[in-house]
Amino acid sequence: MTPTDVLVALAIAVGLVGILVPILPGSVLILAAVLVWAVVTGGGAAWSVFGVVTALLVAGTVVKYAVPGRRLKDSGIPASTQWIGAAGAVLGFFVVPVVGVLLGFVAGVYVAERLRLGAQPAWPSTRAALRAVGLSIVIELAAGVLAAGVWAVGVVVA
Repeated sequence: MTPTDVLVALAIAVGLVGILVPILPGSVLILAAVLVWAVVTGGGAAWSVFGVVTALLVAGTVVKYAVPGRRLKDSGIPASTQWIGAAGAVLGFFVVPVVGVLLGFVAGVYVAERLRLGAQPAWPSTRAALRAVGLSIVIELAAGVLAAGVWAVGVVVA
């Protein structure tokens, strides 16, 4: 392994952590690391690996939004609640380090559902939203791990 391979491996590992702890753009970091590797390594194999990694990460991103969004819609959670949860996540990111995104999202969804439902409990909707977020993270992590595996095979082949 070259020093470039080691640095790219570290960047990919940080990207995978960034997927789990939404403080870094994990998929983007993985893609950028593999791009740097392809540029430095050169050759058809390296660029093929970059193409496969790009396809995996783009597909993972599309699926990570489509599947949980459909589940939330099927659960009866309106888009307005999801947008308020997203706004809470952004606010939480700036207010509470590291875990603020998750706390802000949960608080935003709960408040929106509490206002929408009135006297009915808002926790069932909030739990459904949390499951959807968890599914989204798992989908993106799976795409990231597959991309890392493709890159590792590419290091051996190239």
